[in-house]
Amino acid sequence: MASHHYFYSPFNFNYANSTPENPVLEINPYSWTKVANIISIDQPAGTGFSYAKYPKAYITNDTLSSMLCYQFLRKWFDDHPRFIKNPLYVGADSYGGLFVPMIVQEIYKGNEVGEEPHINIKGYIIGNPVTDTSAEYNFRIPSAHHLALLSDAIYKSAKRNCRGEYLNVDSNNSLCIHDLNVVDKCLKRIQMEYILDPYCGPSNTFKPSLFKRDLRSIEKISMDMDIWPLHQVQMEGCNDDIHMYPYVWANRRDVREALHIREVFNETEWVLCNGSLQFFYNQEPISYTHNIWSTVAYHRHLANKNCRALVYSGDQDMIVSYLSTLNWINSLNLLVKNGWGPWFVDEQVAGYTMKYSHNDYNLTFATVKGGGHTATDYKPRMFKDAYEVVFQ
Repeated sequence: MASHHYFYSPFNFNYANSTPENPVLEINPYSWTKVANIISIDQPAGTGFSYAKYPKAYITNDTLSSMLCYQFLRKWFDDHPRFIKNPLYVGADSYGGLFVPMIVQEIYKGNEVGEEPHINIKGYIIGNPVTDTSAEYNFRIPSAHHLALLSDAIYKSAKRNCRGEYLNVDSNNSLCIHDLNVVDKCLKRIQMEYILDPYCGPSNTFKPSLFKRDLRSIEKISMDMDIWPLHQVQMEGCNDDIHMYPYVWANRRDVREALHIREVFNETEWVLCNGSLQFFYNQEPISYTHNIWSTVAYHRHLANKNCRALVYSGDQDMIVSYLSTLNWINSLNLLVKNGWGPWFVDEQVAGYTMKYSHNDYNLTFATVKGGGHTATDYKPRMFKDAYEVVFQ
C-alpha cells in the first residue's frame, strides 16, 4: 500500500520506524516548502483543528466556505505585510478543487475594485479536482472501461441503456439498472481512489452500489476514525495502522501545545475525517451542503485574466478521473499550445501534458503516471520536479 506523502508538508511519518503508539516524524525531501512559503488552511470550521465560537458557524456550504477562505487570505496579508509582494498561487486537491477557482475569482475581483491589501495573485494549482460533480460521476464508468475494469460489451450496454447518465437513473429503466448492477459487481472490490491498491474495506455495506455512491467519497471515508474502526480491517496487503499515526500524533499533549491549540479543546479529539462535514446524495446534510455542482464557469471567467494554472490528475484514480478533467478543460475552448506529450523525471516518463492558452491565461494539464487520488500522495518526487518545471 502506498505511503501517504504530502507535497506541501516539511515532514512525513516514518512508517518503517513507527508504531501506532509511537509515531515518528522524518523530513520530507520533496516538500514544496523547500521552494515556496506554504499557508495550509483547515477549512471549513470543524476540519482539522479549526473551530467556530458558535454552533451555527459550523453550518456551511461551498459558497460560504470559499468566501471565508478569501476573507482569511486578505486578513492574513494585512497581518503579514512583508509577504504581500510574493506571487500567490492558490492550490488544493480533491474536493478542495471546487473551492479554488471561486477563491481565485474573488481575489481578482477584490483587486479590481481596490480592496486592500492588493494580493499578488498569479494563478492556481488543482489536483484530481472536483469541478463538475455530475459529469465526474458519470465519467466513472467510461474510466473503468478505459482502465480495463469493464469489458467492451458491459460498457457499451450500460452506455446505450443508461444514455450516459449513471447518477440520476430513472427507476423505471430496468435495462439500465440491470447494467449498473453488473458494473457494480465488477467494481465493488476496486479501490476507487487508487485502483492498484488492495481494497481494504471491512464489508460491502461501506461500499454502496456505484450509481448510489456518495458524492464526497473523495474525502476518503475509509480514513474516518468514527466510521471505520481500524481493528476491523486486517487483509493481506492492507496496513490500516498507518491511518492511526496522525490520529495519535495530533492528539498528543505536546503537539497540541506546540500548535497553540486552545485548552478549551483539550477534550476534543482530532480525527482524520469529520463525518458531520460529509455530504451524501439524496440525504439531508448534517452541517455541510454541497451547493455548487459545477465551477466550470469560474474557470472560464479566469481564462480572461492574467493567470497561470496547473491541473494534474493521477491516472489510476476513478473518483475524479483524468478523462472527466480533460472534458471540462476542453469545454473552455482554449488554444492548444502544445499537444499531448510526455514529461520526465530522471529520464523516465512521469506522465503526459497538454498546454493551453487564451490571451494572458495559460493552463497546463498533466497526468501523473501511476498516481491515484490524490496524486501527490503516491508520487511525491514528481511534484517537486513539476513545481520547478512549471513555476520557475
